[in-house]
Amino acid sequence: QVQLVESGGGLVQAGGSLRLACAASGRTFSFYAMGWFRQAPGKEREFVARISGGRTYYADSVKGRFTISSDNGKNTVYLQMNSLKPEDTAVYYCAGGWGSLDIVGSWGQGTQVTVSS
Repeated sequence: QVQLVESGGGLVQAGGSLRLACAASGRTFSFYAMGWFRQAPGKEREFVARISGGRTYYADSVKGRFTISSDNGKNTVYLQMNSLKPEDTAVYYCAGGWGSLDIVGSWGQGTQVTVSS
């Protein structure tokens, strides 16, 4: 069992930055991929970014603005979000799993990110 706990969400003005963190505990070695999804009100949860096999992948909507990284010693995955836009407003979820995160083994509880215009 792996537990994921997000932190770092909040309210920021458009153009600002936030860094989310996802701390993993438990059988952390069991996951091949770690990443972030988000869900805006009235919309489906969507993929944001993932890190797997030492490579990073991003949704087109965040490419060039968001950066995912990991600190294996701390079992923590980060999402640095720059040049934030109001359309980035959502609850952000950390996920651990396999493949391209089409199989998710654990979800975090979510952290709210609100970008004001």
